[in-house]
Amino acid sequence: MVEASAIQRGRGATLEWCFGVNGALPVFYLQAGDQLVIMYASSHVGVIYNHTSTSQHLLQGHSNSISCLCVSEDRRWIVTADRGHQSLVIIWDSYSGIPVQTLFDCHPEDGVVSMALSKDAKHLVTLGAEEVQCVCIWDWTSEKDTPLCVTKLSPEYSSQKYIIFNPHDSTELVSNNDSQVLFYTLTKESLEYIAPELHDKTFDMVVGSFSQSVFHLDGLQALTATAAGNLVLWDTTITSTTRKAIKLIPLQKDAITVLTLTDSCIVTGDILGHIKFFDEKYRLLFWYSEFGLDAIASVSFSKLWSPRCSQGYNNNDCTLEAKPFLIRNFVVSTMGSAVAHVNTQCGAAQTLLYEHCEPLHAVACHPKQTIVAMGSHSGNLKMWDYSSKRVICSRALKMEKKIQCMTFDPQGLYLAVGFASGAVRILDACTLQSDPEKRFHCTYDCISEITFSLDSMYLATADVGKAVTVFYMQTENELQHWKCLGRHISHYEPIRSILFGVHLDSNRARLLSLGMDRRLVEYDLDNSKENQLLLLSSERIEQSAVPSYMTWYPPLTTERFLLTASDQYKMKLFNTTTKMCRKTLLGPTYGSPVEKMIVLPVFKEKGTSSYYLAYITKDMVGVQILPLDGNPYKSNALICHPVRVSDLACSYDGRFVFTSGGSDCTVFSWELSISAAEAAATLGGKDLIPFYSLLDGGREGAFYREMEDFFFYCQLRYQGIDSMEERHLSTRIILTDVPFVMRALGFFPTEQEVEDMLNEVKFSKYAETGKYVIDIDLVEFIKLYINHRPAFGISREELVQSFQVLGESDARGQPELQRQQMMELLQGRGERMTEDEVVDCFTTLLGLDSGMGILEHGPDKHGEYSLDAAIPDVITMETFASHILDFPSCQKKSEKSSPTE
Repeated sequence: MVEASAIQRGRGATLEWCFGVNGALPVFYLQAGDQLVIMYASSHVGVIYNHTSTSQHLLQGHSNSISCLCVSEDRRWIVTADRGHQSLVIIWDSYSGIPVQTLFDCHPEDGVVSMALSKDAKHLVTLGAEEVQCVCIWDWTSEKDTPLCVTKLSPEYSSQKYIIFNPHDSTELVSNNDSQVLFYTLTKESLEYIAPELHDKTFDMVVGSFSQSVFHLDGLQALTATAAGNLVLWDTTITSTTRKAIKLIPLQKDAITVLTLTDSCIVTGDILGHIKFFDEKYRLLFWYSEFGLDAIASVSFSKLWSPRCSQGYNNNDCTLEAKPFLIRNFVVSTMGSAVAHVNTQCGAAQTLLYEHCEPLHAVACHPKQTIVAMGSHSGNLKMWDYSSKRVICSRALKMEKKIQCMTFDPQGLYLAVGFASGAVRILDACTLQSDPEKRFHCTYDCISEITFSLDSMYLATADVGKAVTVFYMQTENELQHWKCLGRHISHYEPIRSILFGVHLDSNRARLLSLGMDRRLVEYDLDNSKENQLLLLSSERIEQSAVPSYMTWYPPLTTERFLLTASDQYKMKLFNTTTKMCRKTLLGPTYGSPVEKMIVLPVFKEKGTSSYYLAYITKDMVGVQILPLDGNPYKSNALICHPVRVSDLACSYDGRFVFTSGGSDCTVFSWELSISAAEAAATLGGKDLIPFYSLLDGGREGAFYREMEDFFFYCQLRYQGIDSMEERHLSTRIILTDVPFVMRALGFFPTEQEVEDMLNEVKFSKYAETGKYVIDIDLVEFIKLYINHRPAFGISREELVQSFQVLGESDARGQPELQRQQMMELLQGRGERMTEDEVVDCFTTLLGLDSGMGILEHGPDKHGEYSLDAAIPDVITMETFASHILDFPSCQKKSEKSSPTE
């Protein structure tokens, strides 16, 4: 088997370790020699885990969570499949960990729900997750990308969830769901199936819902396990060659969750965590019930006999003959995400994995040690040494359960935990224990954010009730204890981020919160009294964008900034004192906006002293090189949790970042490679070359030439269009002309956006020189344009949403807007326009003030053109887009690619 290794793939982050296992999928025993090796799934990654050497080899290739997996009988081949968009089936060589075959879009509608390999591993059967299910047989060893045969199941038998080959005859298969078993026969031309009937009246007994099916030891009969503890025996009869249920065998009272075969035994696992062995006559031979396991999810046996088998076993079966009970070692997994290895000679179970089985949203790194803490909704809290890959401390918090967020204090003495119940606990970072007075319950709303001040004297939380709560350390009689300072509902939309810092003129702590209401709130910690948390300021920092996170920008300039990210793929720098927006930049554009970011500690790799930013989007983790300038090649990202990333944490030395996957119950450790990120940025080009790629047509395109023409036309206009004097052209234009050039290029900023652009240029060198910048050159203008314009332009969805909010639906259900209503909105809402401004804008947009755009109705009696005649009474979205905005078409946002493509 292969050992884990760090393979760089030209990215700034490489998956280094997977914490977690998908308890719903089987775990396979891959044992190699004297090494104990198992294989399981963790989110979208297959994991070959060598327990002996504590190493992992990670099988990466899926962009969706793995939905099923199987191995060949000789453990040479591993097959993984997923469900969702662009689903894949990948066959891996377990010896090298290299993919040897990939089947694309086997079931393009929704991927694969179950699959199995034939005994000789030549054929693979896949069971699709379509509405009308398909069963496909593949010869994966051939070069064909089409199945040997396909059969569609009748809708009444659909939703089959388990399938397996007959090990004695690869032309026979069996599948089942909760209520129906299907038997298949493979011919040269097709795959045919039958659906024998079985219900409670068949044997006058409760059958129970089906779990798994197997072919009997002789391959002639088949067995199906049920939730009532029964086995259904399927066989042919004298009068018919098709299989039917001939017997219902009551094995036990408890539900059977696993049914498999090994050597001459029938093996079951049940909901109580018991594993039982039966002979071919269904007589109980032996059982394991003392391991304290929960419901069994899979049982996988070693392909090799133990070297000590020849010495005999001390165990005897429980039949009258009491023969020696000889059985291979096996690995058992549970639905509670536990994996144990059972040595059948001594009857002992060794726990290999005991992972979180409920959503895992919280992860935090120790500020001074190689320790990462993770907590889940099951209430289990674990601390791992991510260097040695071992658990150093754990605790079950059964009172509150549902751990939602956590953080270490900067000194590493405390671990604060926030719960979905609204409770907050402050634990000892070494023992995970706490005193009763360190448990607070100031609200019943879920705690969404939690953070310590830099001096560890304050702790702040944000909850889904849109409130911020502050706790402080109080010293009495030389004893320190935590008290609640106060709670304040400071936002009217959910809070996305809370952040402690220090005032520039002192080391006094300051606290800020940022909400989806677009407000940045600062709290007055100095003057707040117990049960009275005061506000210092509350400012709206966005017009239309919804902020997603904030952090302190590192000291790369003389001026100190607060960095924010928004849902419009933008990042902004705000002056920490005046809260003025000082810079707007294009952020990473990888499918979804940035949701959380952390400035990494100064990276020590190869002596570099540069700063870097780690961030997560909806399903990706990435690295951004600082300082920010909008260069798309200075950031990269890759899929980390296909469903959703819930949290991000960084190691104290900046070498690793950790992401939690929420519903997939996993935490991934990513090793950062700054050299790879720098190399990718270098390949993107220097100076303005990376920005040219973001312009339509690039440096040699018509759009760039048009930009040059507008740029130099501004100089002509400034010097006077009708002037006959000699022209003195330069490479710069005055700052007040910037908005006009932006509009000429098709970007129509709001007045607030115009002010932000002008301030960005005007104050760009003020901190260093004490002087304002009053002009701009073409290079600076291109960067300004790219960073401020919408990342993807105006999409059809955005126009539809605007018309749905502002207008009404017509008889066909299509949104429309009345002309008079639109005029009133423009003059009374948002950045209100005067009547003259409205007339001026529409005459320009409709071409009423140029000879090319004179309308047939001509001017009115006052010699002016009438907007009432130019604009229809009822304005639809298409009319607005084509006639007013002059868009050729409204391209769907989903069809647009990233600006970096």
